Amino acid sequence: MIYEYEIDGLTVRTGDIICTSDGAADTDIKGQFWRLLGKIIPGEVDHIIIYVGPNGRCVEAGAKGRVITFEIMDTTWDFQKMIAKRGIIDTLYGAAYPLQGKSLSETEITGIREAVAAYCLRQAELEKPYNMNFLDSTTEDAYYCSQLAYLAYFKHGIDLNTGKGIPEIPGTERIIFPQEIWSGCGHKKAR
Repeated sequence: MIYEYEIDGLTVRTGDIICTSDGAADTDIKGQFWRLLGKIIPGEVDHIIIYVGPNGRCVEAGAKGRVITFEIMDTTWDFQKMIAKRGIIDTLYGAAYPLQGKSLSETEITGIREAVAAYCLRQAELEKPYNMNFLDSTTEDAYYCSQLAYLAYFKHGIDLNTGKGIPEIPGTERIIFPQEIWSGCGHKKAR
């Protein structure tokens, strides 16, 4: 089933990607730590989350050291309401739409959305660990945030490893950066 949800005025549907930046304005030392961490990652987008639905249900590989599900509450991105479950201080950057502009039928789009959600939910169900080896983006034994989205879509012929929006850094071609997913997909920035 395909779900639709609004987050701070952005509409996402099952399989769409929520993009965030580490840190948040006017936060304590913990928030500043997350902002500093985000400076290490090329681009303005530091983290990727897959919206699966219903309501505000999402899947991410992140700070808790494994793939998890969590809920966005009240159609508003508020890291404080989600920090106990997620462990991340971040700010909504926007939404990326990997299927936008593809020459696919509505039936194909629906099938891909459902399969992406099922794949991500399965990794959370199995509590797959966080992948600290960013160069190993093809393993399905562990995941980092953008790798999870990459593998979920790659199974359907959609390659999110575009290299767009990031500097060329020798030896990093196999890393799937959050910014390149943002830059390589149709997207809409948060207000």
